[in-house]
Order: sequence, then structure tokens, then C-alpha cells
Amino acid sequence: YVDNYTEWVYTSWSIEVALNISEKKDVVKEVSEIASSAQAAVAAEYRGLTVQELSELRRNARNLGVYVKVIKNSLAKIAIKDTNFECMDPSLEGPLIFAFSKEDLGSAAKLVNDFKKENKLLKPVVVAVNGELVDVDKLSQIAALPTKDQAISMLMSVMKQPVEKFVRTLVAPNTKLVQTISAYKVKLEQS
Repeated sequence: YVDNYTEWVYTSWSIEVALNISEKKDVVKEVSEIASSAQAAVAAEYRGLTVQELSELRRNARNLGVYVKVIKNSLAKIAIKDTNFECMDPSLEGPLIFAFSKEDLGSAAKLVNDFKKENKLLKPVVVAVNGELVDVDKLSQIAALPTKDQAISMLMSVMKQPVEKFVRTLVAPNTKLVQTISAYKVKLEQS
């Protein structure tokens, strides 16, 4: 029993725990489902990051609604096949962490862009938005895109301005008339 326990501890905590075929299929299925519904994806090389830094990246991802997964490139290529992110396939080399924006277009880009400012070891390799590759240099521009709620509030603000101006225009003659009568009344009272 002690030997089995020691062996279990060694294999479960060793760096390279091989997945069996059914576990690989589950991982591919999971990533494929996320990729088929995601709006954008970023693959970044994470070589040299510590476990604490990767944990911080995952914590930030949860806060932004981004799905993050470290997956072998061979499995990732199978998972993104027949999705909008199949275009990423030729660029997948080296140890990569994948970030998929589930809700907002710029979430994954924001996650990677903000994290790489503090951790220079995280290097974006490939960015895809709605089935098209985007130059990695434009990551900060994609990260700056507003969230859905921010975009709606900006649109409502733009839609509200002409209505407010129209109302001010309609009220302006009445306001001028009231001001003129008030000024005339004050003049009569003074004389």
C-alpha cells in the first residue's frame, strides 16, 4: 500500500502526466465546443512562466469570462478543426496556452495584452477573430474594443443626443418669450 501510494503521488505530481485516449478525446471535445461558440481566440507562448503566474492568468481569465486551456498542439489542431479558428492551425508551434473569448470579442485579447505587460515571458503567437487571422501587433487594438455593455451604452448615448437637441430646439422659442416678457415686466416695475 505504501509503495502504491508513493507511486500515485509521484505520477500525479510529476510534470508530464500522459493522458489516455479517452481523456484526450474529452479534452478535444471540450475545447472544440468552446471554440465553436467563441468569438475570438489568442494563442500565446507561456514558456518560463511560473505556476503562480499561470494561476494568476487563469484567475484573470475567469473574471473576464475567457476560457483558458493549456493543450498539446496536436490535440488543439484536432479541436479547432471545422471551427472559425481552423485558420490558426499552421501557426501552432511550441508550448501554447489558448484563450477563447466566450462573450465579448476583445476579452481574450485584453487578458493576454494586460498580462504580458507585467510578464514579458507571455508572448502572443496567433490571434484570430471570427475566422480570420489578425496580426499579433494589433492585439492591443482588439483589447481596447468595448464590451457588449459598454458598446450598448455608447450607442444609447449617441442615440440620445439628437433627441435632446430636438427638444431644446422646440423649447427655445418659448424660453425666449418667457425671458422677454420677464424683462419687460422688470422694466415696467422700474419705471
